[in-house]
Amino acid sequence: MNTTGVTDKQPLESKTQDPKSKIDADLEALQRALDYRFRNLDLLRRALTHPSYVNEHPEDGPGDNQRLEFLGDAVLDFVAGAWVYRNYPHFDEGRMTRLRAALVRTKTLAHLARQVGIGAALRLGRGEKEAGGRGRDANLCDAFEAVVGALYIDGGMAASQAFVEPLIDPVAEAVLAAEADWDAKSRLQEWSQAELGVTPRYRIVAEKGPDHAKTFVAQALLNKEVAGQGTGRSKQTAEQAAARAAWATLVEQKI
Repeated sequence: MNTTGVTDKQPLESKTQDPKSKIDADLEALQRALDYRFRNLDLLRRALTHPSYVNEHPEDGPGDNQRLEFLGDAVLDFVAGAWVYRNYPHFDEGRMTRLRAALVRTKTLAHLARQVGIGAALRLGRGEKEAGGRGRDANLCDAFEAVVGALYIDGGMAASQAFVEPLIDPVAEAVLAAEADWDAKSRLQEWSQAELGVTPRYRIVAEKGPDHAKTFVAQALLNKEVAGQGTGRSKQTAEQAAARAAWATLVEQKI
């Protein structure tokens, strides 16, 4: 009779995943997403460890991610600042500062953390996990900064730059489009209504590339005439680029 009870329990126990195996699988998946293999895996483990986890597991070796977050914050400021300096040589100090601030703000870094799958690998205490901590912007931002700090210690500035720079490139484009292109569209509308008595319309005329890297082509129309054409990684940025082109053709060339 006891034999039946033992055999009933064994399949249930075999289906239970070892927590350590789950953590190791998460670390492996994240390293693939980072396109970087850590020499010291404890650095990555620590970067993903929220203070709430350590509070519930004081025996845990690596500790929480707060010191790595501090370091990563400084590294990110440098990497983003140097990238802006190299890529926008015509920007003055004020505009470089504004763009860098937009690239390293909490919302941006949380978005990038989601993009590379950091949330799924976070080590959280039970209460924090149940409260939705895996999707909380502050936790994701802190962990992203900590991962950058871990990359810096493990692989130097080159490893940090190789990870961060490809991520911030499209973010910078979107930030600048939202900033500059609104001015272009409003300028064009103000001018066309005053000078021509018409309001610009926009249409998407082409979509190019795969779903994850689409480029859109938009035209700005005054009456039924094409006044400008532009491209962008979203429909909005393409329309805004078309407004800039129309402004350059209709106004700037006549000044």
